[in-house]
Amino acid sequence: MSEQIHRRQDADPGRGEKEYGDVEFADPVNNKYPIDSPKHVRAAWSYINHKDNASKYSADEVERIKARIKKAATRHGVEISED
Repeated sequence: MSEQIHRRQDADPGRGEKEYGDVEFADPVNNKYPIDSPKHVRAAWSYINHKDNASKYSADEVERIKARIKKAATRHGVEISED
């Protein structure tokens, strides 16, 4: 699994930081999918599992993002399902 996530041309990292502040993101390159709270973890999991969102990343990148979300879910006591 790749450690890197590519910089997306359709994403504005400044927007994520402006919207959510200095928080942890599952995609820290593009500041997508904040995972700093239970609410954000649930939302991040939902969004990355949408085909149109996942299609903007390689399979390795989706795997890395999901792993970060799962780790944050454990930390925040959030149960998520692979379904």
